[in-house]
Amino acid sequence: MRSLWNSIIAGYARAVEPFVGFLVRRRVTPNALTTIGTLCTCAAGLAFASGHIRTGGWILGVTAVFDFADGAVARRTNRSTKFGAFYDSTLDRVADGFLFGGLTFFFAADAWHRSLPMVAVGLLGMLATFVISYARSRAETLGIEMKGVGMMERAERITLLAAPQALFGLALDGLLLRLVFSLLAASAIVTAVQRIAHVRWATQPAVPAPAVEERAADATLP
Repeated sequence: MRSLWNSIIAGYARAVEPFVGFLVRRRVTPNALTTIGTLCTCAAGLAFASGHIRTGGWILGVTAVFDFADGAVARRTNRSTKFGAFYDSTLDRVADGFLFGGLTFFFAADAWHRSLPMVAVGLLGMLATFVISYARSRAETLGIEMKGVGMMERAERITLLAAPQALFGLALDGLLLRLVFSLLAASAIVTAVQRIAHVRWATQPAVPAPAVEERAADATLP
């Protein structure tokens, strides 16, 4: 599954390469792209909150290119900075909050699709996404590699939030949306647990030699 997803990412990178080249020639800064992408993602979250599910999906799908382009432009122009990485990570959390918050608000306020269980799902999913981000940030400050740890990272979450909603909206009386939202929340929780477990394993002290070997060594002494 991971290799298939990597192939999709590689194909997407080739598809948006002309756009990235255009941005480089126009000297658009990576931080500007991060800001634009976040504002567009927040707009998608607001569309979800207001019940325009298909519109939100299209906005998110079309503007997700900025989420990829900021890093690509930074690498291409040698503008990768510590502040840029911090800024990108911080605004990603804002965007995630708007997306999960928007759908949670929809299930709390919409007269036809109101569902307290889905509100709980949304709150748990939002909490788990923040734990995922914090776990990676904190682990990497400890020198622990976290890239690729977990069943679903942010790119997969954005794809799952964008594609089904853009194509189907509230099809089947919103059943598809509820299934996708529940899958996102469940996978976020699992990913958070996987990252915590990974850090736990990586920070385990070395296992001491068995005591029987120590006694055998002592027996050989005069």
